[in-house]
Amino acid sequence: MSVYLDHAATSPPRREVLEAVWPYLTQVTGNPSSSHEAGRAAKAGLDAARQVIADVLGARPGEVVLTSGGTEADNLAVTGIATANPRGRHVVVSAIEHPAVLETAFALRGDGFTVDVVGVDGDGLLDLDALAAVLRPDTTLVSVMYANNEIGTVQPLAEISRLCRALGVPLHTDAVQAAGHLPLDVAELGVDALSASAHKFGGLRGAGFLWVRGVVPLVPLLHGGGQERGRRSGTTDVASAVGTAVALHAAASTREAEVARLTGLRDRLVDGVLAGVPGARLTGHRTRRLPGHASFCFAGVGGETVLAELEQVGIVCSSGSACSADSDDASHVLLATGLDPDVARTAVRFTLGPTTTASDVDAVLDALPGAVRAASR
Repeated sequence: MSVYLDHAATSPPRREVLEAVWPYLTQVTGNPSSSHEAGRAAKAGLDAARQVIADVLGARPGEVVLTSGGTEADNLAVTGIATANPRGRHVVVSAIEHPAVLETAFALRGDGFTVDVVGVDGDGLLDLDALAAVLRPDTTLVSVMYANNEIGTVQPLAEISRLCRALGVPLHTDAVQAAGHLPLDVAELGVDALSASAHKFGGLRGAGFLWVRGVVPLVPLLHGGGQERGRRSGTTDVASAVGTAVALHAAASTREAEVARLTGLRDRLVDGVLAGVPGARLTGHRTRRLPGHASFCFAGVGGETVLAELEQVGIVCSSGSACSADSDDASHVLLATGLDPDVARTAVRFTLGPTTTASDVDAVLDALPGAVRAASR
C-alpha cells in the first residue's frame, strides 16, 4: 500500500518504542511482582513507565491502571465506577460513544441500572441542556468521549465537567482517539477517569491504560493476584507498559508541531474534497475536530465501493469505526447527528498520522472524484 490514511484504526509503532521494549522482551524478563533481582529489574521498568504516563496526565502514578487496551479500560471505567458508587444505579452516556462504552453501559441494565443516552447536534456536539436535564441525585457516572473516532468532533469536556461536578457525579472520558493529538492534563479537562489505547499514538497493540482519580472508588473486573493495587489482577505486561510510556511521551513532546502539520493537511484535504467532489458532505464539526481527521458522506454512492476504488490505486482509508467494519448497519454515530440511514451508509473516513505527507493528500484529491463517479454507476 502506498498511501495509508486509516490511522484512527491503528497507527504503526514508533521506532523508539520498538527499541525501548526490546530489552524487556529479551533481557529484563522477570515478573514485576517477584522479589528476586529479575523481578525487581522488571518492576523498576514498570514503575518508570507508570511515572511517565502520570506525568503526561498531570496525575499521580498510583492512579494509572495498565490495561490490555481501550476496550478493557472503558469497560473497567464504566462498570467499575458505576457499581462502586453508592449514590444509586443511574448512568448517562452520549449517543455517539464507542461500543466499548455503550454496550458496557447497556449491560448494566441487567444489574438494575437505568441508562440515559444524551443526544448530539448535527456536528456531533453533546447537547449540554439535555445532559443537565437527565442528571439526578442517584447518577453514578457520566461517560462522554473526548473526540469521536468516526466524525472527529471534539467535545467541550470542561463544560461537561462543570455540570457533573455541580452534582458530584464522576465523569469518565474515552480518550482513545484524543491521546497523542489533544491535551491530556486531567485537571484542566476536569474528568475523573480517562481511557487510552497505545496503538493509536504509536505504542503497541494490546496495551492501554485507565486513569482514575484517587478519591474515586473502582470495582475491579478481574480478580486474582491483586496487581495494579487490586484494580486489575494479572501479571503486568512490562514491555507493553514501557512502550506505552515511550509513545505517549514522544507524542506529547511533539504534539504542538504535529498538530499544526496535521491540521494543515486535514484542511487541505477537506477543502479539496468539498470543492472537487459534487455532493460531498463533511461529517462532524468543521473546526472542533481532531487535527488529522476528515470524514465525508457522498449521497447516492456506496461508501464501501468508494473504498474499493481507492484501494485499487493504492489508497487505504475506511468507512468509519474499524470495530464495526463487518456490519451493514448505518453508523449509530452518523444517525445520531441526524443523517438519513442511506446517506450514513456512504461514509468514507480519512485519518492522517505521522507518516502522512502532502503528496498523500494530493493523491486522494486526484483519485477521489473518479472513485465516487465509478461508485455511482
